[in-house]
Amino acid sequence: MLVKIHKTYRWVVAVCDSNLIGKKFEEGNKQLDLTGDFFKGDEKESEEIKGILADCQREDATFFIVGKESVGLCQEMGLVGGGVGSGSGDRVVGDVGGGVGAGDGAGGGVGSVGGVPVALVLL
Repeated sequence: MLVKIHKTYRWVVAVCDSNLIGKKFEEGNKQLDLTGDFFKGDEKESEEIKGILADCQREDATFFIVGKESVGLCQEMGLVGGGVGSGSGDRVVGDVGGGVGAGDGAGGGVGSVGGVPVALVLL
């Protein structure tokens, strides 16, 4: 997995399965473009990424997570809710792949684009 921290006024943490980098996925009017530099971070092992994510949670970060392995790791940590269309809801925002809640507790957790799991988490 790759992890990259974008340090702006609010940290944005990008986590992505390594095998997805350089690819583009489309589903209806949705597109997930992983050809740019946004997700091109450092290759890390699961345990190291867990530590990085835990540290970033304390910094009030936003997390953009893509791929089965990456989303699964974040679910294991409790950062992201359960399967597509289920989960924490109150911490997950946006409409990523139609499965992510709008922050009102009305479902959400993990969406998908072209069969690729995607989660956007705002703490």
